[in-house]
Amino acid sequence: MIKDIIFQIKYTFSQIKFNRKKELNKRLIESFGNLKNDSFDFDYIEKYFRNKDNSKAYQVLSDKTCNDLDFDDLFVLLDRTHSKVGQQYLYNHLRTIKVNEKQTKLNEEIITELSENTELRISVQKRLEKLKHKDAHYISTLFQDEHLNPPKWFIAIKLLSFASLVSLVLCFFNPIFFIVLLGVFCVNFVLHYWNKNNLVQYVGSIPQLLKLNIIASHLFTNSLFKKLNPDLPKSINLINGVKNRMSFFSLEAKLQGEFEIIAWFVFEIFKTMFLLEPLLLFGVLKKLNTKRGDIENVFEFVGHIDMLISIASLRKGLETFCLPIINDGNKIIAKDISHPLIFNCTTNSIEIGEKSILLTGSNMSGKTSFIRAIGLNVITGITINTCFAKSMTFPLLKVFSAIRISDDLMNDKSYYFEEVLTIKEMLKESQNGNKNLFLLDEIFKGTNTVERISSAKSILSALTKYNNKILVSTHDIELTDMLSDEYELYHFSETVNDNNIGFDYKLKEGKLKKRNAIRILEINNYPKEVVEEAIEIAKELDKTYLAKNTTGKT
Repeated sequence: MIKDIIFQIKYTFSQIKFNRKKELNKRLIESFGNLKNDSFDFDYIEKYFRNKDNSKAYQVLSDKTCNDLDFDDLFVLLDRTHSKVGQQYLYNHLRTIKVNEKQTKLNEEIITELSENTELRISVQKRLEKLKHKDAHYISTLFQDEHLNPPKWFIAIKLLSFASLVSLVLCFFNPIFFIVLLGVFCVNFVLHYWNKNNLVQYVGSIPQLLKLNIIASHLFTNSLFKKLNPDLPKSINLINGVKNRMSFFSLEAKLQGEFEIIAWFVFEIFKTMFLLEPLLLFGVLKKLNTKRGDIENVFEFVGHIDMLISIASLRKGLETFCLPIINDGNKIIAKDISHPLIFNCTTNSIEIGEKSILLTGSNMSGKTSFIRAIGLNVITGITINTCFAKSMTFPLLKVFSAIRISDDLMNDKSYYFEEVLTIKEMLKESQNGNKNLFLLDEIFKGTNTVERISSAKSILSALTKYNNKILVSTHDIELTDMLSDEYELYHFSETVNDNNIGFDYKLKEGKLKKRNAIRILEINNYPKEVVEEAIEIAKELDKTYLAKNTTGKT
C-alpha cells in the first residue's frame, strides 16, 4: 500500500517535470525568429557597456548618434538573447565597432550550426535561461566596480568570532561561560546587521556568478564553442577555487527567495554568533578581486554565444537580409535597402561613389528615414554582419550624425549652438585619416536663410574631403546649385490631389522641381487670403532668385 502511494507520488512528479520540459521546448522552438516579449530596462542593459574600457575599439558610437538613429528601438528589434549576460554583451557589441575578419568567420560558422541544429540550440537556450533573472545584470560589477574593503578594525571581527566559538565550547564545562557567550552574541548581533548593508550589494551577483561559471563549463564541452576561447578552462577553474565560499551566498539568496522562515531563523542565529557573513564576504571579495580578468572571460564567452543565437533568431524572422561585403573600396552600394524599424518599409537602391548625396524633398517624404536606414545598416553590417537589404557593399566606416538636435536648457545652449558643436566635431573627425559616414538632416535650420545657406555650403564642401561619405537633406534649393559638383542630387516627392497628400517614399535622381507646401496649406483650409498672398510672395521670390542665378552664370 505504502509502496503504491510512493510510486504514485514519484510518477506524478515525473509527469509534471516532463510536461514542464515539453512546454519549455515548445516555447523555445516557437519563439525562435520572433521578437522578445519582455521589458527593457536600459539602465541595467547599458551597465556593462558604460563601465567597459572600449578605448581599443575602432569606434564607440556616441550617445548623440544613438539618439539620432533610434538605437534603443533598434536594440529592442535585434535583441533575442535568453540571458541578462547575453543582453548586456549584445548591447556593448552593437555600440562598439571592431574589425576582426577571423572572428566574423567563426561567428558565421556557429550561427549556421545553431540555425540548423535545433537540438543543440535548445539545449544551449535552456542553460542560458538560468541567467535571465534581473540579478544577473550585476555579474559585471564583480569585475568592473571597486569592491568593498574590510574596515580597519576587521581584526576585531575575527577575534569576536573566535571568542564565540571558545565560549560555546567552554559552556559545556562551566555554565558561567554562557553569560560570556550571550554578551559576545549581543556585540556580534550589532556587527552582523551592520554588515547587511555590505552584503546586499553582492547577495545577487555572487550566486549568479556561480551559475555563469557552471553554464560556461557545460557550453565549453561543444567543440565549436571551444574555438571562441580555447584557454577558458583556466578561468573557469580559478573561479571554481572560490566556489565553496561563494555557495554560502547562494544559500542566503535561496532562503530569502523561498521564505523558508524556520531554516532562515536558525541559519541567521548561526551566522550572527560566528560573524560568518562579514568573514566570508570580505574573504570572497579579496579572492574575486584577483580574478577580474577571469570573470570577464567567462562573462564574454557565455554572452557571445547568447548573442550568436540572437543573430540567428533575428535572421530567421526576416524576409530579406544579407551579409555585407566590407572591403577596402570607396563605394557604398545598397540594393533594396530598408529601414529596420519601419514596418513594410519601401525599399530603395543607391550607389555612393566619388560624390556624396544631397537629398531634397518635403517633410514626411522619406528623406530622414532613408538617411537613418543607411546609417543603421552600416552599423548592423559591421557589428552583427547583417544588413536589411538584398545586398550591401561598403568600406569600413565610422558613423557620425547630426539629425535630432534639441535645446540644452540645463546648460543654456540653444538649438543652433548645439548643432554648431556637433558639426564642429564632424569637421574634426573628417580629418582623422579614417573613412567616415556623416549623416545630417536639414543643416542649420535653426538660423536665418542667408547665413544658413552660406555656412552649410562651406561645411558640406569641407566634409567631402579625405574620402568621407555624406548624406545630407535640405529644403534649401540654392544648395543644390552650389554643391552640384561635389554631391549627387536625389529627391523624394509626394503627390497632392484634391484633398489628399500621397507619398511613394521612392528615391529619385535629380533635385526636387515641384513645391507643394502652399498647396498643403490650402488643403488644410487655411484662410483664402493667406494662401493667395503666399503664392504671390513665392512668385516674386522665384523671380528674384532666377534673376540672380542668371546674372551669376552670365
